[in-house]
Amino acid sequence: MRGLISALALSAVVAFVGSAPASAADKVKVGFLSTLSGPGGALGVDMRDAFLLAVKLNGGKLGGLPAEVSVVDDQQKPDVAREAIERFTKRDNVDLITGMVFSNVLLPVMPAVLASNTIYLSTNTGPEDYAGEKCNPNFFAVAWQNEDIPGAMGEVMNQRGLKNVYLIAPNYPGGRETLAGFKRFYKGKIADEVYTKLGQLDFAAEIANIRAAKPDAVFFFLPGGMGINFVKQYVAAGADKEAKLFTPGFSADEDTIKAVGEPMIGILNTSQWAADLDNPANRKFVQEFQKAYGRLPTMYASQAYDVALLVDAAVKQIGGKVEDKEALRKALVEARFDATRGKFRFNKNNFPIQDYWLREVYKDAGGRITNRTISKVFTDFQDVHAAKCKMSR
Repeated sequence: MRGLISALALSAVVAFVGSAPASAADKVKVGFLSTLSGPGGALGVDMRDAFLLAVKLNGGKLGGLPAEVSVVDDQQKPDVAREAIERFTKRDNVDLITGMVFSNVLLPVMPAVLASNTIYLSTNTGPEDYAGEKCNPNFFAVAWQNEDIPGAMGEVMNQRGLKNVYLIAPNYPGGRETLAGFKRFYKGKIADEVYTKLGQLDFAAEIANIRAAKPDAVFFFLPGGMGINFVKQYVAAGADKEAKLFTPGFSADEDTIKAVGEPMIGILNTSQWAADLDNPANRKFVQEFQKAYGRLPTMYASQAYDVALLVDAAVKQIGGKVEDKEALRKALVEARFDATRGKFRFNKNNFPIQDYWLREVYKDAGGRITNRTISKVFTDFQDVHAAKCKMSR
C-alpha cells in the first residue's frame, strides 16, 4: 500500500469496486486526505494503512457497498489540502472526507468542506473551534477533543503529587489546546510554558532552560519527528535524571518508541486506546495490523480503523443510501459498533464520550519496548466545550 503515495501529493485511488462501472449510489466514495510525508508523515501513514486495512478485511466494502478511497498527501500544507478538498467536493463528489492529522491543516480548509455539505470524520485532531458554539452536524471528531488526553495526564500528575511542572508544545492550535487541557486539570505550579516552532528538531536551548528551571517533572507534546528528537536529546543530556518526562499518548506511541528505543522506557502517557485493551475488536485489529504491516499499530492507526468501522455501521444502517446526507448523519450519530478502544458514543457536539487510560512504556518479556495499560483515569469522559453546542438530536 505504501506505493500508492506520490511525492507530489497526487492522489491514489484504492478502488474496491470491481471491474464493472458503478454509479455513485452503488459505492461509497471516501476522500482520505492526510500528512504522508515530512516530519509528521509517519502519523498519516499509520492512519492510511489502518483505514485501508479495515476496508480490506471487510471484503473491500463499507456498509455492504463497494468502497472507493482516494488517498492524497497534504504535505502538512493548507494550500495543498485546499486543492484536494476542491477536487473531492466538486469533481469527485465524495460521500465522506477523513484523514487529516494536524489542526493547522484542518482548520483552514474546514469551512470549505462544511460549506459543500460534505461530512468530515476526524481521525485525529478535535479542535475547540468545532466542539462548542461552532459545532456542526457535518463535523464528527471520532478520536477526541484536543484537551481531553492531556487533561487526563494533568489529573495523573495531581495524583502523583507533582507540584511544579514545565510545559512544552509546538505553537499551533493543537499544541496550544493540548497545554490548555493539561492546565484545566493540573492543580500545581507551572514552572514555565514554552511554545516551539512546529516541526522544530533541535531542542538544546529548551532543554537548557528546563534544567535551569528545576521543575519536578516535564509535560511535553511534540508530535512525530519533534518528539523523537526531543526525547533523544533530553535523555542524552541526562536531564531525565533531574525531571521525569510525562506526555499525552501521541508522543509516546509506537512510532516514537521504535525510533528512540531504550530511553523511552518508564515514560508515562495517557490515551483513549492501548494495544493491550482486552476486547475482541482490538485483539483482531492489533493482530491483523501486525500481520499486514509487520509493526504494532499506534493510537493514530486505531483511530482511523475505528472511523472505518463507524462508516461501515452507519452505511449499513441506512441500507447503503449514502446520497441521503441527513440519513447518513443520523446514522453516524446512532451507529453502534465494536470500537478498538471499547466504549464509544457521540456527545451532542459530535465529539466522543469515552474512557481514558494511563499507559507506561516498558520492555516486555520478549525484549520488545512498547506500552502497557496501568489504570483508568477517566470514565465516560466528555469535553467541557460540549455544553456550548446548541445542536439538538
